Amino acid sequence: MNQSEAPLLDALNSYHASNRYGFSPPGHRQGRGVDERVLRVLGREPFLSDVLASGGLDDRRSSNGYLTRAEDLMAEAVGADVAWFSTCGSSLSVKAAMMAVAGGDGSLLLSRDSHKSVVAGLIFSGVTPRWITPRWDAERHMSHPPSPQQVEETWQRYPDAAGALIVSPSPYGTCADLEGIAEVCHARGKPLIVDEAWGAHLPFHEDLPTWAMNAGADVCVVSVHKMGAGFEQGSVFHLQGDLVDQDRLSQCADLLMTTSPNVLLYTAIDGWRRQMVQRGHELMGAALELAERTRHQIEKIPDIEVLDDELLGVQASHDLDRLQVLIDVAATGTSGYQAADWLREYCQVDMGMTDHRRILATMSFADGADTAGRLIDALTLWRKAADDFDRPPRVDLPSPEEIQLTTVTSPRDAFFGRVEKVPVEEAAGRISAEQITPYPPGIPAVVPGERLNRAVLDYLRTGLEAGMNLPDPADPQLRTVRVTA
Repeated sequence: MNQSEAPLLDALNSYHASNRYGFSPPGHRQGRGVDERVLRVLGREPFLSDVLASGGLDDRRSSNGYLTRAEDLMAEAVGADVAWFSTCGSSLSVKAAMMAVAGGDGSLLLSRDSHKSVVAGLIFSGVTPRWITPRWDAERHMSHPPSPQQVEETWQRYPDAAGALIVSPSPYGTCADLEGIAEVCHARGKPLIVDEAWGAHLPFHEDLPTWAMNAGADVCVVSVHKMGAGFEQGSVFHLQGDLVDQDRLSQCADLLMTTSPNVLLYTAIDGWRRQMVQRGHELMGAALELAERTRHQIEKIPDIEVLDDELLGVQASHDLDRLQVLIDVAATGTSGYQAADWLREYCQVDMGMTDHRRILATMSFADGADTAGRLIDALTLWRKAADDFDRPPRVDLPSPEEIQLTTVTSPRDAFFGRVEKVPVEEAAGRISAEQITPYPPGIPAVVPGERLNRAVLDYLRTGLEAGMNLPDPADPQLRTVRVTA
């Protein structure tokens, strides 16, 4: 195929040139009806490109096939058999893959450090989770992706599972041995789904971790907005091989997909694919070099540790995306929450992820010496100011044994069954009916159907006092917890 094409982008350009007008949604009529106060902030351009995908950009039958051709170009560009665009984020794409592989009354092998969207997929679909315990770094209180051996051991316990779903890269940039895990799954004739939301850029440079399709995954989900140049919510999921029914996967996506997709999201994905095919290797190579220089400069700041090789090893992660600059601030006597809040307030710099002892700077191919310098300058100013910070509240960190809660009933049954609210002091021993997720990174500490224990509840309560954000429980302050009645 001609990878210099961008069918959706070209079609939108033609739409603008044609002076077309639609007596159809959207009701703002290319910005004519938008309040002037909105236009002063957003401008009219976004509204000019907010058109119907079918019956607007394309005809009512989509007979020009702009979207289909753009998806075919994406599949060819990254070595997949098929690709689908999603305007509902990778959260939708992951759910569609789970339903296609194990929907109905099936089960999936899942790493317990999966994103909250995976738990939502369990609740929607009724799929039974067969949890793989991630490798745990007790010293740094963070998890690593599971090893092929752990996946094999879980298969031995649950040989009837329909497939496996692994998250790689993690929100910290750590990666699993996907090639080894794919071999373990395929030896049993079972498919591997990879939630590679943080890995849209991986196909375009050999010094980045192995792209899931190259590693042998059957379905791979990427978020173009995270490490690419798409709008928020732009996602692509890819398929190869014959272990997953293509028609079922497409139909599961259709069940979940909006019937009013945003053409802006589609066209940005299309244009980014062309950019990466034509210049991706050059851009990613420059980004990796910049990230390496930035890491060295940050490490010169007193009491700062940039984590890299410490995250790799037999009992740790298989690989690392070094564009994810993970900074441990524990030696400064302050918390990651304090650091992120100070950088936002006083330097207008927002960090990608924060926890009790770390902040994460996610670098991309769009960064340059100017933005890297701004990050280094901001961290230098923060470090000087941090000497005067109050000591952060103590977070009660559970042990590896305590943080792994016991699953008593399915997430779906717990979520949709009869529930009651109990004071958090009385919740230990009860079965949670809601997920409780420190966000970011969005990995649930509690999944519906798990038996709560005092250690995890204390971790969440003390974490809240230290600055943790818990957006999903019914009571974000965790004075009460929803449990099964």
